[in-house]
Amino acid sequence: MTDYNLIFGVVLLFNALVTFRASSYWKKYFPGASSSSDSGDDPTPLLGDSSDGDKASDSTDLEQGEGGGEKSSSAASDAAADIRHSQLLRKYLAVYLLAALSDWLQGPYVYALYDAYGYSQHDIAVLFVAGFGSSMVFGSFVGGMADQGGRKKFVILFSVIYALSCMTKHFKSFGVLMIGRLLGGIATSLLFSVFEAWLIGAHSSAGVMSHLGKSFSMAQYGNSIVAIIAGQIANRAASHAEFGPKSEGSGFFLGGFLGPFDISLVTLILCGVLASTLWEENYGEKGDDDDDDDDDDSSKAEKSSATHALKGAFSVTMRSADILSCGIISSLFEGSMYIFVFMWTPALTTLVKEEVGEEEFDGLPFGVIFSTFMVCCMIGSSIFSIAMEKMKPEQLAVIIFGVASSAFAMVVLSKSATSTFLAMNLFEMCVGMYFPSMGTMKGMIVPEDKRAAIYNLFRIPLNFIVLFSLLTDLTPKVSFVLCGAMMVVATVLQMKLKSRRVSA
Repeated sequence: MTDYNLIFGVVLLFNALVTFRASSYWKKYFPGASSSSDSGDDPTPLLGDSSDGDKASDSTDLEQGEGGGEKSSSAASDAAADIRHSQLLRKYLAVYLLAALSDWLQGPYVYALYDAYGYSQHDIAVLFVAGFGSSMVFGSFVGGMADQGGRKKFVILFSVIYALSCMTKHFKSFGVLMIGRLLGGIATSLLFSVFEAWLIGAHSSAGVMSHLGKSFSMAQYGNSIVAIIAGQIANRAASHAEFGPKSEGSGFFLGGFLGPFDISLVTLILCGVLASTLWEENYGEKGDDDDDDDDDDSSKAEKSSATHALKGAFSVTMRSADILSCGIISSLFEGSMYIFVFMWTPALTTLVKEEVGEEEFDGLPFGVIFSTFMVCCMIGSSIFSIAMEKMKPEQLAVIIFGVASSAFAMVVLSKSATSTFLAMNLFEMCVGMYFPSMGTMKGMIVPEDKRAAIYNLFRIPLNFIVLFSLLTDLTPKVSFVLCGAMMVVATVLQMKLKSRRVSA
């Protein structure tokens, strides 16, 4: 029988060690161990190739003198950049982690709530498909609108839309719940595009693009911590009050599984308020394509339309092999991640039942398992920070996808619940490394003027993958074979992307 508590303890200890190695305290207490990486070629300045602010500050440093004067000026410039970055990161995390918390609070209880209302599995599947379909269709347009209308405004709009979606959960009405799923799909598209677009634009404006990888790593690490906290809060909220209608015969319900959604609603309000007060507005900078696309210059209204933004994003994506590769790779990995989320529970449950017998099976410790997965994501984020001292994100991504392919192969071939669980944890480490790595690559490759629009365009094939997994009756093993195949394709595409980036 798998000792999930023991594995969680080992993973937690490993996370503490890796986090310490990735922190500034490592260099403080072990300066000799980090001197080799500090004195060598540092790949992180490549992250700022698109930032004029970083280049300008570098050239200014070189012009101010030689020898000690040049070094002191460079040190002062680096210190000033570190301060700007710290201030920017605090502002971003204060808003982003609240948004992530609101999402994590809702996730585990959506299906449970629909089931508590008495809807059939088919009706619940229809609601889920509507949500992903909404994200695919409406998300295609809102990204371009955010680039032109202002990303801060659309982060606030995200809070409003997602809050409305939470409110609909109180009604035992299929139509109202369907509206909530449609709103939730739009909000999800904004969560996974506009926040990231704002962060990259803010880094560019502040002249700290060389710190972008660190920001993504910190955001992913914080997201994992928030997920664990959300699980504990949601569990208590769901059991705080009895689930039932407000009054006899009423279609408005309170308590039970609605508790996490009510807390999420408050979190979203706070998220919108902080975004409006802490963040500065930024937009997609005007690109060269904006001058060439419409020679007839029919009207400004057409140029600013969502349809035009989508067409422009599609055109830019199809003309650039690097952007197209990023989109396909991210869809393949994130699609595999969603399939994994759907299938790990039945896969582990089946294996444990085979080991202990149907009669002896008394359930799995899902809370411990989920917490272990999230700690593994934190480990992945810390490993990314360490690896970036000596590797470029394009190189690191090849390793990430290769290891993810191996992890799925282990899941498919394993006959033991313990080895399967360990392989799943390995994939979760890859997830923790993937998001900062891909975020950094997209920050370098995707043009700023169409960033949010292109990010949402990337989510269209992702949603097709998710819809396919929802609408087909694949077994967990077949699903994981599919995930492994997608990871192999992602590895090959990433190797080609790395070759192009190196030779460029």
